[in-house]
Amino acid sequence: MARRANHFVLFNALVACAAASLCLTPAAANPAIAEPAASAAVTTPASFPTASDARVAGDDKQTRLIVDLDEKVPLRAFALADPYRVVIDLPQINFRLPKGTGEDGRGLIKAFRYGLVMPGGSRIVLDLTGPAKIAKTEMLDPANGQPARLVIDLESIDRAAFMQALRTADSVAELRPTVAGAETTASVPRSAPMPKVERDDPRPVGVIDPGHGGIDNGTQSADGIAEKSIVLDFAVALRDRLTQQGKFRVVLTRDDDTFIPLNDRVKIAREQSASLFVSIHADALPRREGDAQGATIYTLSDKASDAEAQRLADAENKADAIGGVNLTEEPTDVADILIDLAQRETKTFANRFAQQLMKDMKTATRMHKRPLKSAGFRVLKAPDVPSVLIELGYVSNKADLLHLMSEQWRSKTVGAVAQAIDSFLSKRLVSAGSPG
Repeated sequence: MARRANHFVLFNALVACAAASLCLTPAAANPAIAEPAASAAVTTPASFPTASDARVAGDDKQTRLIVDLDEKVPLRAFALADPYRVVIDLPQINFRLPKGTGEDGRGLIKAFRYGLVMPGGSRIVLDLTGPAKIAKTEMLDPANGQPARLVIDLESIDRAAFMQALRTADSVAELRPTVAGAETTASVPRSAPMPKVERDDPRPVGVIDPGHGGIDNGTQSADGIAEKSIVLDFAVALRDRLTQQGKFRVVLTRDDDTFIPLNDRVKIAREQSASLFVSIHADALPRREGDAQGATIYTLSDKASDAEAQRLADAENKADAIGGVNLTEEPTDVADILIDLAQRETKTFANRFAQQLMKDMKTATRMHKRPLKSAGFRVLKAPDVPSVLIELGYVSNKADLLHLMSEQWRSKTVGAVAQAIDSFLSKRLVSAGSPG
């Protein structure tokens, strides 16, 4: 174990060096599209500004988004390509919009979503039908019985003009509304603290990753139950069960309804020097694709094990696009080689854990007819942390949904997953104490 730990320390340093010297991303080069970090406990008290309504008007040449607020707030808006989006960053907002708001767009706006992306920061993401520029951004005062209003005007442009705007400040608009004649500070936060790293705690670390969160609801049942809530409840219960044992240190990537970019989830596991990373999700099938049920366990593969695994990985890997995060980051050739070398051993440990997890989960819950699969999930790509992704079941299946919402099922299944984690991490604990 000591030799293996040294092996990973070496690769950590090499990968970090390659990333630092060769992998400067557009997000790093341009703070206007920097990714927000995550995660801390967040409350949404009534004292935060409230959005009560939102609507879209216009056509495929000019389109306007209007959001009603109970007070003026600072904002920052910018565009992203591939897919075409406009992202609006705001201070933390209570979104109390009518059900279904944003699902249907108009003109240049295909649809839009909104939610918390970090403590103190909210975001609205507009999915565009094509390239468009931010022609005007306004924050209007309350007047004639009408509330304060955020107004964004978009105009259609060609792709060449759009890409040129991305390379200049023309793609960013920032408003700092005045209050009582004094200019306020644009208080949209750029980052939030990662979970604290306990360097002096020798216990193995398990990172539990509840999928989705904040602006990203994940899948939803027919009656509107969001995946992000189901998996957070499960992850918190799992953390509590493992923490009670006192043998390991357990870290959640999020413990509230906050959006966390996929790369930040991986970063949390690596910064914690985790011995295991477990991502928790719940799947759903579109009606036209029939029905399926049962839990599935995924490990990392460059090639999906079947069409359903590929579909799921493609959907999950788009989470950052939902949150408005820049998706252009790619590793360099050098970093790719180093990561591949480190991943070979890591994959072996991940596959062993997946086998144990399947055996333990079979005693507690129904498993999918093919319970072990592989796909290219971005959250499983830490080169030095054995990682698996659990789909607890299908919210599109009535029987699975009843289980997912059941305290009794959750307690039993949490126990099975905790048992598998205990078995895996206990071996690490013994190995760490033996001579290398």
